[in-house]
Amino acid sequence: MDGSVLEAVRAGGALSPSDRVVALVSGGRDSVCLLDVLVSICGPAQVTALHVNYGLRAQECDADERYVRELCETLGVHCECETAPPAPARGNLQAWARDLRYARALELSAGALVATGHTASDQVEGVLYRLAASPGRRALLGMAPREGRLVRPLLRLTREQTAAHCLARGLAWRDDSSNDSRHFARGRVRHGVLPALRAIHPAAEENLLRSVEILRAESAVLDDVVDVALAGRARIALTRLRELPPALARLVVIRLAEDAAGGPVAGVGSRLDELLALGGRGGSASIDVGARTRALVEYGVLRFAREAPVAVVGTQSLCVPGAVGFGSWSLRVTLEPAGTPALAQPGGEVGLLDADRMGGGPLTVRAWRAGDRMRPLGLGGSRALSDLFTDRRIPRVQRSGLPIVLCEGEIAWIPRVATGESFGVRADTRRLAVLRAEPAAAESPESGLLH
Repeated sequence: MDGSVLEAVRAGGALSPSDRVVALVSGGRDSVCLLDVLVSICGPAQVTALHVNYGLRAQECDADERYVRELCETLGVHCECETAPPAPARGNLQAWARDLRYARALELSAGALVATGHTASDQVEGVLYRLAASPGRRALLGMAPREGRLVRPLLRLTREQTAAHCLARGLAWRDDSSNDSRHFARGRVRHGVLPALRAIHPAAEENLLRSVEILRAESAVLDDVVDVALAGRARIALTRLRELPPALARLVVIRLAEDAAGGPVAGVGSRLDELLALGGRGGSASIDVGARTRALVEYGVLRFAREAPVAVVGTQSLCVPGAVGFGSWSLRVTLEPAGTPALAQPGGEVGLLDADRMGGGPLTVRAWRAGDRMRPLGLGGSRALSDLFTDRRIPRVQRSGLPIVLCEGEIAWIPRVATGESFGVRADTRRLAVLRAEPAAAESPESGLLH
């Protein structure tokens, strides 16, 4: 065992021998090093490895999974391998993959820590990318060794050190061919920006990492100043907010928004003038600031509130005919002859399917999953549900609570969104399966969440 690596991890203070840990293991050098170090510090019985096979690199992904299984067997670690759903055709592919593996890790952890193999090299690349892509001091703060249950034990080590550790321990690793691609922003930073900075100064990376440490320490001082301005309250009078220096007022707004959202709210500090103007409308006023969060001004006082969707767990079976409850929705399906009049119901949503093309078995009702796609009636082809939700102006806060109705594994109907092409009513339809979905009041269009 490379003592310098273990010493660096122990000195970081992110782990203790009694911790239970779920490790995200891709099979690359950093995650292999991570798993080996976790086994040494916590013991194999305390560690679970999670590997997600995204299927994005064909046979390479399957070989990665086989290697991770073999590595876990060698180290005596329990291994969980997950197969990802199809990747979305649009959007940030890396963000989708990250959200997927983190969500599964949290499900597995049951209160344990979740460990990633992020290194100092990742820290440098990430800070450079955020510096270019997003304004504000957070872009320069980098990743913390520990954030709640998420830990990054290797954050003091470089990529070269994790490779040296694996070589010293006789541990092979898998190289992801996409890491050499400039298609992704991270690859362009790694292969373009960093070499240019090293050409300017050989200690560029070390200097950047030191700057991150300094800025993190100074950020703690700024947080104390914000604490004084708020005096322990989760709201602030607009008259008081106007009196503060603009830089401090922005920090106060950011703190209030992030406390409500439970995480970053992009660009909310730059909306200070817009938030102050809310008070000029009189009475109560509110605006959406992103991250499922709203800014509300009530009688001259500003606060933020998160719009929490109704949690929907698991799936439901819906017999035809029959009824079922799903989260805040109630669904009912009846069989009617084609041409039945007055099928609509006030306040509800109605879907009409060709009953003879449904196979005769029960329908499945579940929540939206990352990567879900359907073939909407009349749109000619497959579409990602995320795109359909945007087209139909379904607020993000409501999407995870919508019932997705499937017939034999294919999405057949989503209230307020679309009917599946395979099940649409045709001229020769003889029987209708009439789906009626009734939302709770909090999910109705009149509730204000759609505005």
